[in-house]
Amino acid sequence: MTDIEIAQSVSMLHIKAVAKKINVSEEDLEYYGKHKAKLPLKLIDPEAVKGSSLILVTAITPTPAGEGKTTVSIGLNEGLNKIGRKSIAVLREPSLGPVFGIKGGAAGGGYSQVVPMEDINLHFTGDFSAIEKANNFLAAIIDNIIQNHEHPIKLDPRSVLWKRVIDMNDRSLRNIIIGVGGKANGMMRSDGFNITAASEIMAILCMSENLADLKVKLGNILVGFTYDNHPVYARELKVQEAMAILLKDAIKPNLVQTLEGNPAILHGGPFANIAQGTNTIIATKMGLSLADYVVTEAGFGADLGAEKFMNIKCGYGKLKPRAIVIVATIRALRHHGGAKPDELNTPDMDKLIKGFANLQKHIENAQKFGLNPVIAINHFITDTDEEIQELQRLCHAMGVNAVVSKGWAMGGEGTTDLAQAVVNEIEKGQGSFKPLYDWSLPLRDKIHIIATEIYGADGVDYSTKALTDLKRIERIGLGHLPVCMAKTQKSFTDDEKVVGRPRGFRITVREFEIAAGAGFIVPILGNMMRMPGLPAVPASESMHIDDNGRISGLS
Repeated sequence: MTDIEIAQSVSMLHIKAVAKKINVSEEDLEYYGKHKAKLPLKLIDPEAVKGSSLILVTAITPTPAGEGKTTVSIGLNEGLNKIGRKSIAVLREPSLGPVFGIKGGAAGGGYSQVVPMEDINLHFTGDFSAIEKANNFLAAIIDNIIQNHEHPIKLDPRSVLWKRVIDMNDRSLRNIIIGVGGKANGMMRSDGFNITAASEIMAILCMSENLADLKVKLGNILVGFTYDNHPVYARELKVQEAMAILLKDAIKPNLVQTLEGNPAILHGGPFANIAQGTNTIIATKMGLSLADYVVTEAGFGADLGAEKFMNIKCGYGKLKPRAIVIVATIRALRHHGGAKPDELNTPDMDKLIKGFANLQKHIENAQKFGLNPVIAINHFITDTDEEIQELQRLCHAMGVNAVVSKGWAMGGEGTTDLAQAVVNEIEKGQGSFKPLYDWSLPLRDKIHIIATEIYGADGVDYSTKALTDLKRIERIGLGHLPVCMAKTQKSFTDDEKVVGRPRGFRITVREFEIAAGAGFIVPILGNMMRMPGLPAVPASESMHIDDNGRISGLS
């Protein structure tokens, strides 16, 4: 069966029954039908957070289709509950762009899914819509101020940094002209759209601790500069209260369930190649408050989401993961060993051994954060026993346990070994998380550390624009912020065509974006864009809905 057919074949529990498993009262639930509910922030218990075990799931550098990180995260959560551990999966919400594009949704797969799968992958509880409205409200206010020549803030329209957003892949909106049609329609200027997951509002929601903190961060958004080059922040436009009102429900985490009726919390959904790639601090702390183990994930390969999780989210949230799981697939190792797209499912021991260099680098990187990872071999039917055994041998030689995960085919029954391996690693008590760099370092030093230590680059080059941007960042006093690199997910380098574990390369920072509200600086490497395009044949072409409202073709 397809993922959606599997999801539709399972009888879901009423959400109040799921909440009861984590001792959440019916009175505390805000219902969105029978199978979804929002949770109040009062459920966060700082003392319980300290005592719970946070498990981060990340991955090898992925192939375009991904390596099943969400599937493994959900499967691991099922496995932990199977072996008698009280565990919650805390994950991101999907963006409609990938759902209708090429990558698909983010509700897991096979028998390791969160449900209701259709709702989760579509509009869910409206969080993305609220983020979009708050973002575009600020954009409207900015253009209203530019139009009003009597306004005390003389915002230079050429300096505006804020773009509108929409939760869809639409390359035609990357660069547009607004205000066409005369003075009554505003000032004509260049503008553009980002995808909603790339909005700074999304990043802010994920970095906020509560509603008061959210308002402060919204006020800290840098929107542009005056004609005499003074920075203009959103708080000066008196918009943070109205934006917070639009986000009053979106700030509350969403409770759903797995196929096996275990609780899962979904909240926030920034991409990891252009943003921080992890769910909200609020959701993570809520999970840690309600269970003994929390399984969370960070987007794309460990050089992106995991690095940002460790260096940014853990810093702001004062979080300390106790275990790291790196998802690897035999097909991805073949890919990094030189297999062509039509050879990824063909057994090839030589390519696997050569491709192991990529996983080896991710293992070394995890160890730099003070934690010895567990490798989850996400099983595909095209894997051979010989390849699996060789991968396990290579990992063992590095002092790392590699366990086959069959959550896609078997749910929790297929992940109990992985779950026990993770618990064993935590109970050894040998790991001690530490970030890779000190935020107080100069900005260029922080970038250099990430590039050389995580990517394996020899150094960093800067374009003329990037150097100008650096001077501006230092001038307005934001150089102390952590760094959120925008880089292709397909390679350790800034060239997506370079696979494996490259050596002897440099990366180039093209320009910088300032996410003062979210609290980080974004160096942009290569040709990264914040608005994806659709593929030649979008996934949407295979989707259908019948007269009874039953959906098929969604993945």
